[in-house]
Amino acid sequence: MAQTEALIDTLKQALKTHHLTYAEVARRLEMSEANVKRMFAAKRFTLERLEEVCQLMQMELCDLFQIYEESRTRITQLTLEQEQELVSDEKLLLVAVSVRNRLSFDDIINNFQISQTECIRHLAKLDKLKIIDLLPNNRIKLRIDENFRWLANGPIETYYEKQIQAQFLKSRFKGELEQRLFLFGLLGDASVQILMNKMKILAREFTEMHRQDINLPFNKRHNIGFMLALRPWELEAFRPLQRAKKEKV
Repeated sequence: MAQTEALIDTLKQALKTHHLTYAEVARRLEMSEANVKRMFAAKRFTLERLEEVCQLMQMELCDLFQIYEESRTRITQLTLEQEQELVSDEKLLLVAVSVRNRLSFDDIINNFQISQTECIRHLAKLDKLKIIDLLPNNRIKLRIDENFRWLANGPIETYYEKQIQAQFLKSRFKGELEQRLFLFGLLGDASVQILMNKMKILAREFTEMHRQDINLPFNKRHNIGFMLALRPWELEAFRPLQRAKKEKV
């Protein structure tokens, strides 16, 4: 119902943009102005009537839906308080990560130890945070922007950083779908900048692959951790052997 009401609000705004009053809509649809006002006040339209109003503006229904979609707030980041709320409840965080990965309600309850009641409660909380729209029959629609990012150095990033240090890097990376490559050497500033640019390109490709694979069945996808890292670095064991800078020739 909330979506229907929002769609009618979008229709009202479109009429204003086209300088069409209720009186003009009533005249052109051969209705009384009072009936038109009641129709908009109740926000109840038949599909045929909705299409007729759109045609007054030389619009198709799909045009109205597109305007509605573009007008919706799509978040690019959560607040500090919202991220803290997610981190404080591991099941809520699990559901949040799952919906971001485009898992359905059935995918979540069938693959994780979370009951239907718990899942619905957490989805309702994510709806309140405007991360998703919780639709009838527990259907989920994401409201986050394609460029959504967790807060830099925020609660979520800090949580994952601890997990990376404690778990991810402990692997020997010898199993199926695992690989580790670590290189080090002396590079100039220009070469370092080239590598940094290539990392950004690869990160965008990863994001695009993630988007493309959304429609694959859940059992055909894998939780993949992919880390790219680059920084000035040297072996701790070498540091005692270095000369002070003033001694270098």
